[in-house]
Amino acid sequence: MSERAANSSQTGAPDNLPPLTGLRVLDLSQVMAGPFCCMLLGDMGADVIKVEPPGTGDQTRKSMGFRMKGEDSPGFLALNRNKRSITLDLKTPEGQRTLHKLVETADILVENSRPGVSKKLGADFETLSRINPRLIYASISGFGQTGPWSQRPGFDLIAQAMGGVISGTGIPGAEPVKSGIPVGDLGAGMFACYGILSAVIGRERTGKGQYIDTSLLDAALALSVWESTEYWATGKSPGPLGTANRMSAPYQAFAGSDGYFVVGAANQKLWLIFCDAIGRPELKDDPRYADNIDRVQRRGELADELRPTFLTRTAEEWVDLFLSAGVPAGPINDYSVALDNEHVHHRKAVIDIEHPVEGSFKALGFPAKLSHTPAAVRRPPPLLGQHNEEILAELDLIDQQNRKAVPV
Repeated sequence: MSERAANSSQTGAPDNLPPLTGLRVLDLSQVMAGPFCCMLLGDMGADVIKVEPPGTGDQTRKSMGFRMKGEDSPGFLALNRNKRSITLDLKTPEGQRTLHKLVETADILVENSRPGVSKKLGADFETLSRINPRLIYASISGFGQTGPWSQRPGFDLIAQAMGGVISGTGIPGAEPVKSGIPVGDLGAGMFACYGILSAVIGRERTGKGQYIDTSLLDAALALSVWESTEYWATGKSPGPLGTANRMSAPYQAFAGSDGYFVVGAANQKLWLIFCDAIGRPELKDDPRYADNIDRVQRRGELADELRPTFLTRTAEEWVDLFLSAGVPAGPINDYSVALDNEHVHHRKAVIDIEHPVEGSFKALGFPAKLSHTPAAVRRPPPLLGQHNEEILAELDLIDQQNRKAVPV
């Protein structure tokens, strides 16, 4: 716990403050993985100061081929709420001195430069931990800080390719397909957040900060639980299965008479119910599909057996029938439906954020619902350098307090 957090708890501060209130995070990262990590920390109450290059800022501010009202891209807005922005030229001694002052006040620093770049800017862990031994410093890179690939440039596409994700995604026999969701980028951001919060707890015991090294490749590999297990168990590298599942069958998309839906009979009990629900009770006694192992081994054959049956009703009729029988099933929604339906509204999975330039815009909500200290939007995504004067004034005030505390 930082001194600020400790002081707030000792002075009778409200007990319903966000759980990370009092922690200060310096976000030196850009684009997706690092900003996502820092946004998660900010959502839970941390004071996140986004340190950006003057003039350009986070390169995501200028990315994407469309805009709403302002100059910042919707992609930047999506990843940078609950942050303040200060512009520092870390290539200059003045910029480095200001960063070092910020480090004196910080609990956490997150950066995602290529290994070695931070050292050239005087912003590496060794330098900054001498200034603040309690600093928790997280580096996110394409391939990690060590190893023969460490100096390679890394994007999510590259991590998915080299980490095996693309080899197991898509339709058998078709051209390679990456996961549409950037699992390397977002996974690295989440794993960095996990490491940071673990280090915060560890610091309570040791009083010391530490260095955290994670990468897009690490994330892509860590999320390949089924695929890596299949390879080690069989000696064969798993290939793409379309919508099918490596562990269960039937568990995939099928075409009804008017479009596709998904259904998952992922255990023996559900399989037996499934057969009755589709009016094919004879499949329960078919030795080819006796148990899940048999069904997985004959996944394609089983799907061919089922397809003519599913063409007899609409996708909606099949989903309703399966749900009434207790078999998991659902429609394949595009984002116009996925983001705008009764359940998503009830879960507050989409929120509105007020912005000084954009006005009100929609954003994804908070996936973790805390009962007593929920996440909240306290600040909209910042304009570039919006908080320069505010943050520098805070540092000046701290300097004045420190000078007064020194006996004459």
